[in-house]
Amino acid sequence: MGGGPAGCRIYLITPERLDPVPFADLLAAALDAGRATAHGADSAVAAVQLRLKNIDDDAWRRAIDVLRPVTQSRGVAFLLNDRADLAKATGCDGAHVGQEDMAAREARRVLGPDLTLGVTCKASRDLAMQAGEDGADYVAFGAFFPSGSKLVTNQADPEILHWWSELMELPCCAIGGITPENCAPLVQAGADFLAVIGCVWGHPDGPAAGVRALNQAIAVAQGSH
Repeated sequence: MGGGPAGCRIYLITPERLDPVPFADLLAAALDAGRATAHGADSAVAAVQLRLKNIDDDAWRRAIDVLRPVTQSRGVAFLLNDRADLAKATGCDGAHVGQEDMAAREARRVLGPDLTLGVTCKASRDLAMQAGEDGADYVAFGAFFPSGSKLVTNQADPEILHWWSELMELPCCAIGGITPENCAPLVQAGADFLAVIGCVWGHPDGPAAGVRALNQAIAVAQGSH
């Protein structure tokens, strides 16, 4: 799940509720659009985070069994929201934990040394530094804009991305209401990844068009279009 000098890439988060079998086709279309529009060998989409709410372990496993092969077969990392235990047990590439989820240090212990761990750090430099010490492979800052998926109580400033990317080798991810229209300041501030939900899955022309539009906006912001 590379970021850094190769430029900013898309970090695709699933809707909280989905039917895995029909959703697999939408996911494949989004990832294939990322491959078609990428500059270089890597897909424009670096990772997919399966983010499901209020379901039991059997439903988690059914979704993982359907969606993990779609993602990994395209060379894209497949991560679970919060569930480090299931990520380890089901062949996923890692997990992402928030401040109210499993502690980062515990998630790293469960995942082992080789799987990817991401940690939500909101708008806090202290939380980000702590996440790095706890074994995170990337830190996520946000929300940067009003979001349709959760209430924004403490909006982040793009300056935190600039500060982090100047200071640290660890990649950073921006999250929260990101669209093709507003992403440029985040890309230019040094975000390695843009985490998105609505602008892809809610795109009027479908998720493939959503990925293409966001990737084009990233390229323009980087001056490489």
